[in-house]
Amino acid sequence: MGSGIAANFLKHGHAVTVWNRSPARARALAKQGALVAAAPREAAAKADAVFEVTANDESSRAAWLGEEGILAGAGPRAALVTCATLSAAWTDELARSCATEGRTFLDMPMTGGRVAAESGKLTLLAGGDETALAGLRPLLAAIAGEVKYFGPAGSGMRYKLILNTLQAIHIAGFGEALRLARAAGLDERLVGAALAERPGGVITQLTWKDYPNGPAPINFAVEWIAKDLAYAAGVADALHPLLDLALAEYRKKIADGEAQADWTAIAKD
Repeated sequence: MGSGIAANFLKHGHAVTVWNRSPARARALAKQGALVAAAPREAAAKADAVFEVTANDESSRAAWLGEEGILAGAGPRAALVTCATLSAAWTDELARSCATEGRTFLDMPMTGGRVAAESGKLTLLAGGDETALAGLRPLLAAIAGEVKYFGPAGSGMRYKLILNTLQAIHIAGFGEALRLARAAGLDERLVGAALAERPGGVITQLTWKDYPNGPAPINFAVEWIAKDLAYAAGVADALHPLLDLALAEYRKKIADGEAQADWTAIAKD
């Protein structure tokens, strides 16, 4: 996802400096015109806007904090953006750290998957200062087809966790429907195609299109939706039995060696 963002900024003529924990991925962007930094601090040093896209809270924290982190290198006027999907707790902590230093911070997790990232048609789910977001919109047009605003810092992240929860439960429900169809003696192909038409919707259609073999390359890995569901469970103390059931199923996939399978794999059992 981060590579897609960087590539689209380059395509639109922006000067881009990248850093990646996996040097080979950074080198691929260098061939497209990006400068490669040795650390997040160096990547952020001359940037007007800094975009962080890492895997989880731990990698995000390492990218932002410390002597070689983004906050140590970014200029006081730079817009600081996380596009990763992180926990609400870490997002709030990061927002407070930026506010203490008088920095502009926005949480802007992405949706749309690998294809949208590569085509520059992401939907960004934003939280933070609305005036600051307005100033960034011309830049964001290089990577996103739509930017949705949800409120103060942390709001975009909370919405992303809610969205992924609903989508994961929906995929699990679609799999349940197909198992019921088989048990009832119906033709699974006819049932799946009909459900993709009605109730339809993007997630139903995506799951059916990739059933039963999965997309190549994958859109979103089992291990990452499991991470997101675990973060979502921490958003509120309210009971969330459907979330818990979906998370348990995804964790079972991981235990079965399918961490790198597409997240629609949950529908196949």
